[in-house]
Amino acid sequence: MASFNKIILIGNLTRDPELRYLPSGKGVCTLRLAASERYKTSAGEPKEETLFIDAVIFGKQAETASTYLKKGRPVLVEGRLRVRDFEGRDGAKRRAVEIIANRWQFIGPREGGASGGGVPAEVPPAGGGAEPVDEPMPSFEEEA
Repeated sequence: MASFNKIILIGNLTRDPELRYLPSGKGVCTLRLAASERYKTSAGEPKEETLFIDAVIFGKQAETASTYLKKGRPVLVEGRLRVRDFEGRDGAKRRAVEIIANRWQFIGPREGGASGGGVPAEVPPAGGGAEPVDEPMPSFEEEA
């Protein structure tokens, strides 16, 4: 059976990127995005729903994202969805849905008022410095 897992999301960063390093020395950057949808209900009232989702970027592009992206900045993230099960600090089992990014791009004007959307930043294909797709992700829970 054929399958396809791809997502493109445009949203604003809800906090500054978090950069960490794997034991291998490769960078891992976590972004938290808020993507809103505005619509009218059947009664004609305006309504807004916001989706909050994490995106994970590996390698050199993780370091670049950490350097140039800041809270509030609009960004496009393209990649695949992954569901990760983990145990929370309280011992409860939890599930996280996140985007494993293979490409991200600045959206909107550059800081300082210059126009332009920026140059897309792409993670190189496997073997070119990116983390392998099937390597397990470390837990991103903060240590107490």
